[in-house]
Amino acid sequence: MEFGNACKDMRLNAFEAYSSRGAYPFAHIGAERTWDEISEFLNETVIRRVILHDLVKGPKTRKKHEHLFESVFRLACTYAGQSPSQALYLGEIQRMVQEPISWRQVLSSLKLLDGTLLMKLIEPLHLRLRRQLGNYKVCLCDHALRATWQQELVPLSASGLVKSPHLSDIAGLIAESAAGYFLSSISSIDIAHFPERDAEPEVDFILTIGDQRIPVEVKYRRRIDYKDTIGLRSFIEKAHYNAPFGVLVTLMDEPGSDDTRIVSMPLSTLLLLR
Repeated sequence: MEFGNACKDMRLNAFEAYSSRGAYPFAHIGAERTWDEISEFLNETVIRRVILHDLVKGPKTRKKHEHLFESVFRLACTYAGQSPSQALYLGEIQRMVQEPISWRQVLSSLKLLDGTLLMKLIEPLHLRLRRQLGNYKVCLCDHALRATWQQELVPLSASGLVKSPHLSDIAGLIAESAAGYFLSSISSIDIAHFPERDAEPEVDFILTIGDQRIPVEVKYRRRIDYKDTIGLRSFIEKAHYNAPFGVLVTLMDEPGSDDTRIVSMPLSTLLLLR
């Protein structure tokens, strides 16, 4: 937090660039490039190259597999930051490919895409040797890929959302996706998400470090209420989770909570942790 405050101007300028064009270096080399040029480059050299060259093998089933991978990745872009159900995946993908598709095929495609680093699948938290019910949460490596695939630019910066307030809800999900992918890339921690269960509210992410757990909640809006931290407080208060504090990831620099057990920081500061 101190580091983020110390380099606030540089941090916010960098985050503006990240918000508008993503994190791929090509997008920031030469300000004269239009978004259409950047989008075409990312589509051809990142997404389609992965699907056509890394995932699709063998000429016999090339078209079938290509279409399935494209459909699964398109759905992952649509539901970035969310946990789509098995029924939703099957219904949407069967509608796209116009043929019967099994959950095994969909799950295999998701896990192969996870292995390419285009996206990460975050599992629900497993506790006390029991496998918990819940779906994978989808986190994209870069929101620019979603913008390319969906043909929809969604700003993440506060200034960008002032100009496009109707995109605030989608921006919140994309911010959750960005935070999840970033945290999952840190090798020294394990990450899961905590679906709502019994009398316990949902928590966006749970980080496990040794025998301690740190709940992380993303509330990407200008005004944060007391009720927005219920999930964090509920998790911290249960002794068996051994959670010393929680992290609240926000849009603005101002603290989102006055609870001393909750560390509040904007997404632009969280992404500086490395």
